[in-house]
Amino acid sequence: MTRTFLGMPATAPKGVGQLRGEETFPAAARRALADAQLRRNLGHATATIRAKSGAVIAEVPDWEALRAAGSAIKTDVMARLPQLLEQLEAKVTAAGAVVHWAADANDANRIITDLIRATGSDRVIKVKSMVTQEIGLNDALEAAGIAPVETDLAELIVQLGEDRPSHILVPAIHRNRTEIREIFLRAMPGVDPALTDEPAALAAAARRFLRQTFLSTPVAVSGANFAVAETGTLAVVESEGNGRMCLTLPQTLITVMGVEKVVPTWRDLEVFLQLLPRASTGERMNPYTSMWTGVTPGDGPQAFHLVLLDNGRSAVLADEVGRQALHCIRCSACLNVCPVYERTGGHAYGSVYPGPIGAVLSPQLTGVADNASLPYASSLCGACYDACPVKINIPELLVHLRDQAPHPRAESAAMAAAAYTMDHPALYAAAQRATRLSRLAGRRGRGLPPPLSGWAASRDLPDPPAQTFRQWWAKR
Repeated sequence: MTRTFLGMPATAPKGVGQLRGEETFPAAARRALADAQLRRNLGHATATIRAKSGAVIAEVPDWEALRAAGSAIKTDVMARLPQLLEQLEAKVTAAGAVVHWAADANDANRIITDLIRATGSDRVIKVKSMVTQEIGLNDALEAAGIAPVETDLAELIVQLGEDRPSHILVPAIHRNRTEIREIFLRAMPGVDPALTDEPAALAAAARRFLRQTFLSTPVAVSGANFAVAETGTLAVVESEGNGRMCLTLPQTLITVMGVEKVVPTWRDLEVFLQLLPRASTGERMNPYTSMWTGVTPGDGPQAFHLVLLDNGRSAVLADEVGRQALHCIRCSACLNVCPVYERTGGHAYGSVYPGPIGAVLSPQLTGVADNASLPYASSLCGACYDACPVKINIPELLVHLRDQAPHPRAESAAMAAAAYTMDHPALYAAAQRATRLSRLAGRRGRGLPPPLSGWAASRDLPDPPAQTFRQWWAKR
C-alpha cells in the first residue's frame, strides 16, 4: 500500500547522509582559506565556467522571460505538489514500473538495498546523483555488501580518492589534473603505471576501467533532473554519456528522486532544458538528455523502480518563505558567482549541497539549529540571486534563516537594546551623536576590546560621518 508523507513536516534524520558537517562553517572555512592550492583550483575553475556561461546566456534574447517562466512553473509546483506527485505515481505505475515512497534517508536506503538484494547482484553502477549522496546511499550499500561504482568521471575521482564532492556540477572541482593522476595510480584497478596527467589520458583510463563495469553490471541507480507528471516520464541530463549507458544497459533501474523535481507537463520541461545547460555548464544544450517512461519490453531495463524521497522537504514546503529553496534545479550557477564559495570550496559547508543554495537548503532540511552557521556563509552581495535561472531570492532566504538561528544571549540582548533605541527617537538621536566615540576604537575598529574585537577581525568599522542626517536636515 502506498503512503505519502507530504504534510508531515519532519527534518532529515541525524547520523545518516551528508547534510550535516562535523564542524561549523567558520571553523571549516579557516582551514580551507589556508590551502593555497585549493584556492587556485577553485578560482581558475569558477572563472572559466562563469565566462563560458555568461557568453551563451548573452545569446538568448528572452533569457529574463525564460527565468520568469521557470520561476512561475516552480511556484505552481509547490502550490499543488501532492496532486502532481499522485498524478506522477499513477502514470509511472501504468507504464509498468513500481513507485516507492520514502519518508527519509533511512527509508530510502532500506528500500533501495532490498531492491538490489532481490536481483541477486552485489554491485551497482550509478549515474551522478546528489540525492543519493544526501542520503548516504553508498555507505548503506557497502554496509550491506553491495559495491557501488560511480560512473561520472568527477564522481569516480571523488570515490577513488575517498573524498567528498565539493561542487554541485563538478564534484572534483577542488582537484587539479596532477592530483587526479595520483588518485588513479593509487586506487584505479589495472591502470597503466605510465599514465600521464594529460586530460585525454586521464579520461581514457577512466573509460577503460568503466567499460567492463557497464557491460557486466545488471543493476543501476540513478537520480532524476525532472519528472513529468503528465506522462510519467523521467529525465536525466549529463555531459559524458555514462548516464545513457546506465539507463539503457542494466536489467534493473532504480531512480531516486526528491519530491520537488516534478514538473506538471511535457511543455514545462522545454523551459528548463533551455535554462539548465546555459546556467550550469555554459552549453547551448545538454550533450546527453535521456528520457524514459516506465518499461518497454525488449528495450532497456525490464524492471524500473522510482523512489520518491521526502527527507525534510515537507518541512521546507511548510515555510512559505523558505520553500523557494525547493525551486532549485541544481545548476550550480550560484556557486560559480559566489565570492565566499570561490575562496572556501564546498567541503567547508559540511553538506552535499554547498555554496549559496546549500546555505539555505541544508539548514531547512536538517532544522536550522543543526546547521546554524550556514545562513551566515554569505556576504549578502546578491550575485547568486542575479545568476539563478529560476530566480530564487537567496539573500532573502539567508536573512530569513538567520532570524530563525539560535543566537547567543549577549547578541540577543544587544539586538533587543538596539530595537528599543530605534523605537525611541530621543534615544536614537543620542546614539547617533555618540557614534563619534567610535573613533576611540582606532582605524577600522582594530582597537576594539574583547569580545568586540572579534567583530572587527573580519570586518572594517566604517568611519562615522562628520554630521548625522538629522543634523544635516535641521540646518536646512
